[in-house]
Amino acid sequence: MERINKILKHKLFLTCLDKNAQAEKDRIFCRHDMSHFLHVARIGRILNAEEGLGMETELIYAAALLHDIGKHLQYAEGTPHEQASVQLAAGILSDCGFGREETAVVIDAILGHRDERSAGEKNLKGILYRADKLSRACFCCPAQALCDWKDGKKNLKLRY
Repeated sequence: MERINKILKHKLFLTCLDKNAQAEKDRIFCRHDMSHFLHVARIGRILNAEEGLGMETELIYAAALLHDIGKHLQYAEGTPHEQASVQLAAGILSDCGFGREETAVVIDAILGHRDERSAGEKNLKGILYRADKLSRACFCCPAQALCDWKDGKKNLKLRY
């Protein structure tokens, strides 16, 4: 997990975390913060083990930590956050020792984490999509009635 700990200390990563927090300080819906990123990573590891996919732990954590890192740019500029996150993630991954092939896999997962077609894939993209949705506690969220997520996308029961 050496490279993951480098991500956690990376200046751009920390700056983006702070910008996400500032942009969401009054948000009543789910936030895109370290707690969410770690829930996604840990659920991703569970899915990986349960499904016997053999995905490398550092790739799961890298995708989870970086998949929403550009959310503040969606708020500020209207750029879809998966696209903004990819732009930010590529340099962070390189700086932290991830090779081209690994970076390509993580980038593909980040780009597909909002695409429902990714849900059934048995790869990092599928893990990230499923873990992202399963990480949300929609079943007990006080803002559930106001949320624009479709009921089929909401996590309405505890699984992990």
